[in-house]
Amino acid sequence: MCATPQSSKSKKKLSTSVSAKSKLILKPGKEKALLRYHPWVFSGAIAEVIGNPQLGDTVPIFSSDGQFLAQGAYSPHSQIRARVWTWLREEVIDTDFFRRRLQQAIKRRQAVATASENALRLVHSEADGLPGFIIDRYADTLVMQVLSAGAEKWRGVVADALLDINAGKQIYERSDVDVRELEGLPPRAGVLRGSEPATRIEIVEGKANPRHYLVDVRGGQKTGFYLDQKENRSIVATLAKEKEVLNCFCYTGGFSIAALLNGAKSVLSIDSSNDALQLARENLRLNNLSEDKAQWLAADVFKGLRELRDQGKNFDLIILDPPKFAPTSQHVEKAARAYKDINLLAFKLLRPEGVLVTFSCSSGITADLFQKIIAGAAADADIDARITMRLTASADHPVLLSFPEGDYLKGLICQRV
Repeated sequence: MCATPQSSKSKKKLSTSVSAKSKLILKPGKEKALLRYHPWVFSGAIAEVIGNPQLGDTVPIFSSDGQFLAQGAYSPHSQIRARVWTWLREEVIDTDFFRRRLQQAIKRRQAVATASENALRLVHSEADGLPGFIIDRYADTLVMQVLSAGAEKWRGVVADALLDINAGKQIYERSDVDVRELEGLPPRAGVLRGSEPATRIEIVEGKANPRHYLVDVRGGQKTGFYLDQKENRSIVATLAKEKEVLNCFCYTGGFSIAALLNGAKSVLSIDSSNDALQLARENLRLNNLSEDKAQWLAADVFKGLRELRDQGKNFDLIILDPPKFAPTSQHVEKAARAYKDINLLAFKLLRPEGVLVTFSCSSGITADLFQKIIAGAAADADIDARITMRLTASADHPVLLSFPEGDYLKGLICQRV
């Protein structure tokens, strides 16, 4: 976790003696976000860039009246012009800094990890004081995403430190994501340290009724699997016993396997990717589950839901876990229509007293807006429903109070009245 900022009085005292080749000076009033511990500095907040900082360089950040605020990684191409490493002027951003942050992050995971589970998010970017770094562990393999200019600069140092502290035996990089373009960075994927990972890595999750999954860290979505849904898979499993289940955007069958292991009568799983469905079938066999209770449909979910509606199909439990419809606030209006469309169709397929488990992983869609969208979908479907539970990401995906943007995963369990 980031060190606590100094008081305004101590910051002003320090700022009079600080000198640096490069620094950022903010516009009047733009220091408020940093004083509230928000770790981003946007380009529009900067009055002047002194010196010639390069991509990923650490620069001190000052208010318009010369008050020291933080040290951050400079990103000349991004709208997020700096991401805070530390609020302390005297803290040195070096190899020891990253080693300490990694050790602290891993120690925090001890409170949420169990001996029977071997997959975990070790580093969750800003929430662990390491903006731009995502590090997931699958058995002995670490998968790293490097998403910002500052993370790019320290990529090798972090990789070496992970091996030094025995966080894993090998590191595979999955920095093949669009967000890197905003930082002026090319996509990249491949072995970072150690040997090539296996084509399939087996992981185990769940305490009471363990679930086994095969993960493709080289070609799968995100870092290979959706670790943020681990606890939600356990919750949904408790709802599935003796139920006919529809799992949309099923990917490699995470929720499907959880439901079947907990006694679902049947599960129909829909995804547009044949490769994902093939791995889902492998996961079914891995868990020794009957193929008679599982159906797999390769289709566009929007079209698939309409076809099921036209066929007069109904289900006791429906799961909607779509991809990110709104990566930024600019996509909110279009995303809202898409969320409403799929939830409206799902409500029409839901039996009386049936349960809809619906998610949004779009940071541009707030929790309040998401609830309004679902309420509108229910109204248009001419049914009423009650929210019985709100869901969020697993505990290994913490969120800073000062950084609500990190609270991206929102879920609602709604029971039809």
